[in-house]
Amino acid sequence: MKNGFIFSILFFAFCTAASAQNVSVTGSLAKPAVARGTATKASVVLAIPSGLHVNSSRPSSEFAIPTTVSVSGSGLKAGGLTYPRGRNRKFQFSESLINVYEGRVVFPFTVTVPANFKGSAVRVNATVRYQACTEEVCYPPKSKTITMTARVE
Repeated sequence: MKNGFIFSILFFAFCTAASAQNVSVTGSLAKPAVARGTATKASVVLAIPSGLHVNSSRPSSEFAIPTTVSVSGSGLKAGGLTYPRGRNRKFQFSESLINVYEGRVVFPFTVTVPANFKGSAVRVNATVRYQACTEEVCYPPKSKTITMTARVE
């Protein structure tokens, strides 16, 4: 009986920790092709599984690691990244409210391709650093990098 209880606790902890690894990061450019000398909208999307949250970009706790998104690309300008508002929540592991993201979170930004861009495609790299948590515990922070591409006309 005691071994079954311990196994159940370990299994739950393993499944919860595994789901923390299932936070997905995707992204896209609004257009499949971008003309030289123009800008296009783009976004990075963080998909957080049910039962988890990640600290927002401004978690309002000195111990919570904020979510950050960095966007770059060779020969182009990426800017205007917007962090959405999080939601203030109270958790068992904290005495104060923490601002968090849950579910699907979109981080919009703009990509500008210079008129003198040399190449037939742009590659935009985005790195998201986040700390996933349950109602009881937080896991070590993770970083995930994605690459978005578009043709240049």
